[in-house]
Amino acid sequence: MGELKDKSKGIANEIAGNVKQASNDPETRAEGKAQEKKGEAQNLKGEVEGALGDKV
Repeated sequence: MGELKDKSKGIANEIAGNVKQASNDPETRAEGKAQEKKGEAQNLKGEVEGALGDKV
């Protein structure tokens, strides 16, 4: 179950990060890049949990 939760959060953070990166404000773009990376990490965590059967 944790796999789906982490993947969902990851995708949401990636989308939000991509939206922020489209901003004209350099600070907001930097926040967007960081949020996108956070989403990628969450998605990866979900994939690892799925592969190990949520025993992480």
